[in-house]
Amino acid sequence: MWYEITQKGCCKNTKEKREPIRICREDKMTRAVIFDMFETLITHYHSPLYFGKQMAEDARIPEDKFRSLWSPTEYTRTIGKLTLEEVLETILKECHCYTETLLKEIVEKRIAAKEECFRHLHSEIIPMLLALKKKGFLIGLISNCFSEEAEVIRRSELFPYFDAVYLSYEQGIQKPEVEIFQRCMDSLFVKAEECIYVGDGGSNELEAAGKLGMRAVQATWYLQEGTTQPSKRKQNFLQMEKPLDVLKFVDMQANKD
Repeated sequence: MWYEITQKGCCKNTKEKREPIRICREDKMTRAVIFDMFETLITHYHSPLYFGKQMAEDARIPEDKFRSLWSPTEYTRTIGKLTLEEVLETILKECHCYTETLLKEIVEKRIAAKEECFRHLHSEIIPMLLALKKKGFLIGLISNCFSEEAEVIRRSELFPYFDAVYLSYEQGIQKPEVEIFQRCMDSLFVKAEECIYVGDGGSNELEAAGKLGMRAVQATWYLQEGTTQPSKRKQNFLQMEKPLDVLKFVDMQANKD
């Protein structure tokens, strides 16, 4: 069955001249909505950043030197092989500036920056999650994250809304690997065709979700031009301009199921 929706995520009369996106769906009931975390439910870019540049400054290490040691650890940090503390200790010792005080200071600033992200939520995030819960939908989370991020996510105000949480740091695998999606679905007791996946599009997550059979849509409400955000608009996917557009899309799907 085919139906038509516009780029803004709302149903439109098909007599309109504006060309809609056409999406084919299976006749499966929508039971779950699975979200990405960073740049989807929260963003780094509405609060002060504390990335490699800022850590290098606090350590008084040239940024290029710091990055040459920091960046190669991204994958192992993401799948739980290394913690933030372990990597920073190695870098500080390599650069002959290690002290316990300096290590503690940088770690605390990094964690504080992650916590701050949760204080700058889009105003519709919690209303969207509340509405999904009220309507009886299962809510999942799949996030590529580091040790410090996993810790903050589990302490966050958003955590209680999730029925299943799959963090790469804890799972030992990351998106776009199929297995992390499958583990989340298994935990929710749902099939891919019964899921809607919402993410900003990083790590080829939308493509992976779509190939599995989920209905994947791109969250664009945090996207800003001229920033270092890793994701850009993906025209092959329906784009949600604000969180409540997700709710409208889910409701539309449910009404057609």
